[in-house]
Amino acid sequence: MSEQNKRLTDVGVPDYNKYLPPIIKKNYGKWSYHKVIKSGVLLHVGENGDKLYSVRAGSPRLLSSERIRQFAELAEKYCNGYLRFTTRNNIEFFVTNEENIEPLIKELNSLGFPVGGINNTLGNIIHTQGWLHCHTSASDASGVVKAIMDELYDYFINPVLPAKIRMAFACCLNMCGSVATSDIAIVAVHRTPPKVDDEKIRNICEIPTVIASCPVNAIRPKVVDGKQTVEVNEDLCFYCGNCYTVCAAMPLADPLNDGLAIFVGGKVSNARTKPAFSKLAIPFLPNNPPRWPEVVDAVKTIVETYKKGAEKGERVGEWIDRIGWPKFFDITGFEFTKYHIDDFRLAESTLNYSNHTTL
Repeated sequence: MSEQNKRLTDVGVPDYNKYLPPIIKKNYGKWSYHKVIKSGVLLHVGENGDKLYSVRAGSPRLLSSERIRQFAELAEKYCNGYLRFTTRNNIEFFVTNEENIEPLIKELNSLGFPVGGINNTLGNIIHTQGWLHCHTSASDASGVVKAIMDELYDYFINPVLPAKIRMAFACCLNMCGSVATSDIAIVAVHRTPPKVDDEKIRNICEIPTVIASCPVNAIRPKVVDGKQTVEVNEDLCFYCGNCYTVCAAMPLADPLNDGLAIFVGGKVSNARTKPAFSKLAIPFLPNNPPRWPEVVDAVKTIVETYKKGAEKGERVGEWIDRIGWPKFFDITGFEFTKYHIDDFRLAESTLNYSNHTTL
């Protein structure tokens, strides 16, 4: 293609190779080994002897421009300007001079950013937007995550767990986080169907789009006073909020009935067992801002019970599979409810006909 016909655009993700640190480009695909040398610091050694240190600090997902400038200044000062954000909202600095590690950690701590989250620790919680920005959220995200991590802070900076714990939070059933494959996942849930405003819906919404937005076909056309609107089959609705996403005349939020559920046992790794989806542990806990004590206590119970009973290297789901779900409920004190029972929905497509629980 000639120079004049080349397409100039900023659409899409730029090539990551353009931004790799020189030492990573030099050793790409040629790393010999890596090891944890202290909490939050990972050493990578190339086949030629090159050494690169990753210094990881936890940070909130939502950062001000001032904070980002502070991170950039630290990167310029200690690692030639190279850093990255991980998928779990950590900030990771690429240090080539070992003497810069301790001064960097000291400055990060002074700014309130703990260094940790590597090895057998509680990783930083990946989460969605919550009340701050998400239009379908059933709970806050940043507030719940802050309350949980304040309580479990020591598990982030100290590698004292049997294995890594990855935690995630989604503020509605659309699950814009890694809740399906995390060791512990908190999912905010609506429990009432959307409210249809017949007067507004005919003025601001496209009826066919609203109907098509429902994944379980719970929305049907309806005529009121000779004008088109919709109705919701409450027996089919599972309160996902998709309809509200395309039509603001179908609000879903309910402060008295919205709350949170907790799932456990998911993982992506196939190191010891195959990848697994998380499974329901607690179907509902109330929204009690600003500190969500019921949710914090439940998560802390899971973490500390796991820490006490799991074998070295066992992830949460592997530990539960070994001891059995009845014992999990017994030692955690969580109530086993009808919501843990498989109701055979979708069984015809999955062939999962059984009398076992969904756990």
